[in-house]
Amino acid sequence: MSVPLYQAKAEFFRMLGHPVRIRVLELLQDGPKAVWELLAEIRVEPSSLSAQLAVLRRSGIVTATREGSTVVYALAGADVAELLAAARRILTELLVGQNELLAQLREQPA
Repeated sequence: MSVPLYQAKAEFFRMLGHPVRIRVLELLQDGPKAVWELLAEIRVEPSSLSAQLAVLRRSGIVTATREGSTVVYALAGADVAELLAAARRILTELLVGQNELLAQLREQPA
């Protein structure tokens, strides 16, 4: 039996639901990076980064290639960068709305 589309989407967003995974995807927007480069930027334990990279790799959202003893990760497609940009736009709009509400609250007497 096939999985309903809404369930597949929920699983996809759940896969994205970790700060380290989001940060990895953000860093990979600039191009492929070796694991040591990701570690230097993210500053988590190597085992933690490895676990999060494995989740991204299993989902097919990133690719991994070996260059000698170095593993290099890259985004599997440009759509991921577009998704992150859309999330940024949505968050920006939400925060602007919250700032407007905060300004209104500050204008009203207690």
